[in-house]
Amino acid sequence: MQTKPKSLKKQKNMSLILSYLLLIFFVIIIIYPLMWTIGASFNPGNSLISTSLIPKNATLSHYQELFAGKDNLQCVRWYLNSLKISIFTMLFSLIFVSMTAYSFSRFRFKGRKNGLMLFLLLQMIPQFSALIAIFVLAQMLGLINSHFLLILIYVGGQIPMNTYLLKGYFDSIPIDLDESAKIDGASNTRIFLQIILPLSRPMLAVVAMNGFTGPLGDFALSSVLLRNAEYYTLPIGLYKLVTDKMGASYTTFAAGAILISIPIAVVFLLLQKHFVSGLTAGGTKG
Repeated sequence: MQTKPKSLKKQKNMSLILSYLLLIFFVIIIIYPLMWTIGASFNPGNSLISTSLIPKNATLSHYQELFAGKDNLQCVRWYLNSLKISIFTMLFSLIFVSMTAYSFSRFRFKGRKNGLMLFLLLQMIPQFSALIAIFVLAQMLGLINSHFLLILIYVGGQIPMNTYLLKGYFDSIPIDLDESAKIDGASNTRIFLQIILPLSRPMLAVVAMNGFTGPLGDFALSSVLLRNAEYYTLPIGLYKLVTDKMGASYTTFAAGAILISIPIAVVFLLLQKHFVSGLTAGGTKG
């Protein structure tokens, strides 16, 4: 009788140890390249061959080259362009995705199932497969070097996947709340703004993160539409900066990559409370 509890406890300990080992393995896979990028940004010289994980003679020269060198105005402009595009993409994604998800979740209308199926199919088509069509469309509309067109394309790409995510979360909110509010005379708009959205903060935070991080790391789509240096985003600018010169500085490129990650970390820290607090939030009618 005593061997069973011991064997169960042993199996539990083994599964726990394996879980921790697996987590440590994935943490190393994620952290190791990041540490190398940080180390490269502080290493002297221009080549990645001579860099080390922990710089022996750490220097800020690569960061100074980006913002205090002769190309400082360009780098600042690229950084601001990236932030502007990311912020507006995040805001517009939140607005349009929340409305489409609410419509598919709470209303029954003709073409609803076909619309959801279309969104599912659109998720399977990568955006870069439409690069030629997007470039031709931008030329026809005279919107080459247009940040506005780029934002619209990013927002359109965010809608299918995020609509599915947010619709699933809206479906988990009891419809009894809507019916109780309608008895009190609340309109659909008021229910959406004052009941559904506050209860959906965790998933709205996920949509906001997707909308913000996508444009910051994009190179393929933005490089097709943005042709003049003053309109570049930071990924395009850094790529041009290191490839258009003799003896390209990959350590400077690493410094720029770290700068791109800073806004992402800041936005995540600002939104993390919504990931947690919204999960336990609920609504009841007294």
